[in-house]
Amino acid sequence: MSLGHYLVLGAALFLIGLFGALTRRNVIGILMSIELMFNAANINLAAFNHYLHPAGVGGMTVALFIITVAAAEVVVGLALVLAIYRNSATAYVEDFHLLKG
Repeated sequence: MSLGHYLVLGAALFLIGLFGALTRRNVIGILMSIELMFNAANINLAAFNHYLHPAGVGGMTVALFIITVAAAEVVVGLALVLAIYRNSATAYVEDFHLLKG
């Protein structure tokens, strides 16, 4: 496989994630779509690292950092969703009225 194949795969995954994040009403679906966009970025970073700097570890290091940030984001996001769900008994975004002034 060439670099172009990986970039097309990464772009397709990112667009699917973006479409899911913009069209989902459920918070869990939005979080999953954001994770899909993070994974698309990781595929591109690993592909660039493999083809442009095969001996370097810069791309892999940034991908590992993104995986760490994504895991932390999911933990905080799920904690917020659980707290909101306990108060309002819904996971739909348009039903959240807690932050309105």
